[in-house]
Amino acid sequence: MTNYINFLSPIGRILIANIFLIDGINKISHYEGVAEWMFLNGVPDFLLPLVILLEIFGALAVILGWRVKLFSFFFFVFCILTAIIFHRDFTNNMDKVIFMKNMSMAGGFFFLFLHGAGKFSLDSLKNKV
Repeated sequence: MTNYINFLSPIGRILIANIFLIDGINKISHYEGVAEWMFLNGVPDFLLPLVILLEIFGALAVILGWRVKLFSFFFFVFCILTAIIFHRDFTNNMDKVIFMKNMSMAGGFFFLFLHGAGKFSLDSLKNKV
């Protein structure tokens, strides 16, 4: 069973981080609209470049298995904050679903934070050197 887990860990990292990579890239092409949406929800738009950086660079780091515990913690906090700030209208079914999705993803990142990237990762290679 352990051999399968070693091979499947990168797939799990890709699946959990892929949404952030795609969303970070999309935020660049829709920068003004995203900045306005953030501002309307009480988040200063000057934070948008940091969000884009986290989503793209952090997602790539998680996918490659580099500094996974650090970036998993960042994404854990990020998912909880975005759920609370942007999706707290529980009278709206879509907000309710997205809130729960974000909390579920936070749980996945917390699990990754606790257990690390696995054998097939840059973190694992670093530990061998």
